[in-house]
Amino acid sequence: MMNDDPTDARHATRRRALMLGAVGAAAVVSIRPALAATTASISTCEIPVPDPGRAGSFIAADGTTVPRGTLGAFAPPGRSFKGEEVKTALAGGQLPGTSYDQNRAYTNYIRRLQSGTSGFTCFASLQMPRG
Repeated sequence: MMNDDPTDARHATRRRALMLGAVGAAAVVSIRPALAATTASISTCEIPVPDPGRAGSFIAADGTTVPRGTLGAFAPPGRSFKGEEVKTALAGGQLPGTSYDQNRAYTNYIRRLQSGTSGFTCFASLQMPRG
């Protein structure tokens, strides 16, 4: 039996629209906390300079790691930098406790981080646009 009542079709369309709207609202609700968590993680994530795999290496002005004592290179800073500190430095600010030349070498090192290197995930999250 076919029901030719046009109101049934309108109600079905309205129900589908309401269901899609509910799905869309759920997506917005689930994305906002994820963005908030990402923002929070940026302030707490850390980037070691250099990463533990190259501990003991110095940092050259171009950001490469070089053997300890290399002329013109800088000793590791002695602590990891927080994501917010790095974000500020990459925007033209200064990493805490560094001279102008150290800051430039350390930020060059951070810019060269590759996937799989300690601190890369933190650095990558700093590069993501915020909406």
